Order: sequence, then structure tokens, then C-alpha cells
Amino acid sequence: MNTLKALEMRNVSVVKDGRTILDSIDLEIGTDENVAVIGPNGSGKTTLIKLIRGEVLPYYEEEDPAVMRIFGMENWNLEDLRKSMGIVSMDLQSRFPADTPLYEVMLSGYFGSMGVFRNHKVTESMASGVLDAARTMGLENMLDALVGVVSLGEMRRALIARALAPRPRMLVLDEPMTGLDVVMKDRFRRMFDIMIPSGINVMMITHELEDIPLGVERVIMLREGRKMADGPKNRVLTSENLSRLFDEDIEVSVSGGIYRMMLTG
Repeated sequence: MNTLKALEMRNVSVVKDGRTILDSIDLEIGTDENVAVIGPNGSGKTTLIKLIRGEVLPYYEEEDPAVMRIFGMENWNLEDLRKSMGIVSMDLQSRFPADTPLYEVMLSGYFGSMGVFRNHKVTESMASGVLDAARTMGLENMLDALVGVVSLGEMRRALIARALAPRPRMLVLDEPMTGLDVVMKDRFRRMFDIMIPSGINVMMITHELEDIPLGVERVIMLREGRKMADGPKNRVLTSENLSRLFDEDIEVSVSGGIYRMMLTG
């Protein structure tokens, strides 16, 4: 078994304006694992993504300082991080100008920008990576399509291709199904289930059970900034755990490996 960890966190807290958003999180995710992180709004999921993206730093406690490593490194630059961990955050889709071609959306993943500019040196390897990612996402015939005219589902696929282009070791998906209809959600879930056996490991942030691909076997629950549960999907996604997680009476059903929850209270 691969002992290198994609993500290691020990005693990691995030404090903003005197309020603790993540509270003493201990977490390890292996490079060969596929994981879903679930929790209600305000549970700390978005802050976890910001930590991984380097947008916020752990709270420093002198007596017991936090430890956070990504692929074994405590210090990393964002360019190297993007090559190792492709992050798909849905807030990116509104940042691209409407006249940006999808090719530039995908290519910008190498630079962490909202487009490709004159100071960016585009190599043959980058162009090849974009074409491979576009084919994976079924967008090879839409490279010239503009952000302002493509559908929501097409833009989501372009953002995933943007993360895939640098050929990362892990794909981090932040609420990738938000705003999609039931049919499109099913297509995306099936797409991830095709990608996972091909060697692309996934960490998905969500609050919807039915968004979790079949290939994701481990689930982590966050509640009020703390890790509430962590383990195999069939043991964590119980009616009891979910009722506690969401403060509602919830019943879980499973059909074809897809988990769903229903309010009973």
C-alpha cells in the first residue's frame, strides 16, 4: 500500500475574526484513496478547500503547533501544488470573462489565472495536456466555444479539464454538482466513476449523498468545524449519523450503490 499521503493534517484549526471555523482537525488522505467530505453549510468544508488552495493558513498555537502537509511537503509553491493536486472550485466559473474560449479556460490551469496572457509561456507539453484533458471531458470539439455561450454542464466539464490538464495526482472537487439538474448530476457521477479506475483519485466536497460516485469508498463528516465521523461509506452513511450531522430526522436508502437521504421528521 502506498504510504505517501496526499493530505496530512494534525491539530489544524482556522480562526477568523475570533471565530473558530475549523477546530483541531486530524486527517490523513492517502494518494490511492477516493474520499467524500460531507457536511451542512457552515461545517467547514469551504475552509478546508481554502486551506488546500493556500488561501488561508492554520492557526498557530505555540504549545501544540499545527502540522499540515500536502504530498509530504509542509512548504510548497502554488505552481507545484497545481501540478500535484487539481482543484475544481465552482466559484471559478463566474470569474472568467464571457469572451474567453474554453481552450484558454483549460490552459489557465497551468498558471492559476482567469485566462492566458502575454507573460504566460505556453509550451508544447501544456498544449498536449489541454488536448488530453479536453478529450477526457468530451470537449475536444468545443475548444473555440466561448464561456458566455456554453451550458452550465459544459462549463463544469471545462473547469474539470482545467484541473486535469497539468496531470495532477489527485482531483479535488468542491461541490461539483451544485446547480445541475438530476439528469446532468447522474451523467457527472457516471463520468467520475469512469475516471477513478483510470488512475485519477478524487476528493469530493459535497452535502448531497447522491453526488458521491460509486468509486468513492471513504466518507468524512464535518460538523461545526470538527470531524464527526470518518470511515467506509457503508458504516458512516447511516440514518443515525446523518440525523446528527444535519440536526434533522433522516432516513437513508441505497439503490444501485447510490445513497440518498429523506427527511422523516
